[in-house]
Amino acid sequence: MTTLLHIDSSIRSTGSVSRQLTAEFVSKWTIARPGDTVVARDLARDPVPHLTEQMMGAFFTPADSRSPEQAKTVALSDTLVDELFAADVIVIGVPMYNFSISSTLKAWIDHVTRAGVTFRYTETAPVGLVSGKKVYVFTASGGVYSEGPAQSMNFQETYLRVALGFIGLTDVTVVRSEGLAMGEPSVQAALTHSGRMIDELVSV
Repeated sequence: MTTLLHIDSSIRSTGSVSRQLTAEFVSKWTIARPGDTVVARDLARDPVPHLTEQMMGAFFTPADSRSPEQAKTVALSDTLVDELFAADVIVIGVPMYNFSISSTLKAWIDHVTRAGVTFRYTETAPVGLVSGKKVYVFTASGGVYSEGPAQSMNFQETYLRVALGFIGLTDVTVVRSEGLAMGEPSVQAALTHSGRMIDELVSV
């Protein structure tokens, strides 16, 4: 049985294309694989707090040396890390905000990127410890950033690939929905393309 971790990061509760696509993917996945388990995390409804000095201090304190307050501080991060390790498949909805990802998704990444837990340093280079998982990223953007002059402004996908790869998540498939602010024909073309990709990915 497969465990699928479904993460949404759009601040919009309605009208969100990234939410629409992750929901469609998860629905079709579970229809094709009814025995699988889905764990959902909505970073807009239940935002992860941004890092503080106290949190960082707790992260770098050995578990058996933490104060009760530090243990409480680390609890949510530990839960997020446990969800990540338990998942076989990870689905992330990622709208583009000002050329990058939402601050809530960045906060989630900050909580699951922990030295000695999800990556470790070696004498030559850092090594990711979260391996053997498949990641599907559904991006949404008002403009087109996968090609042309605007490609250099796409910090959304490039950052995600680096951040996920750093902790060992290197098997990443990105489904782009672009041009969503460029008129209804562009929207329909993007949704049709993404829908076809979802069908192909789910059927594998």
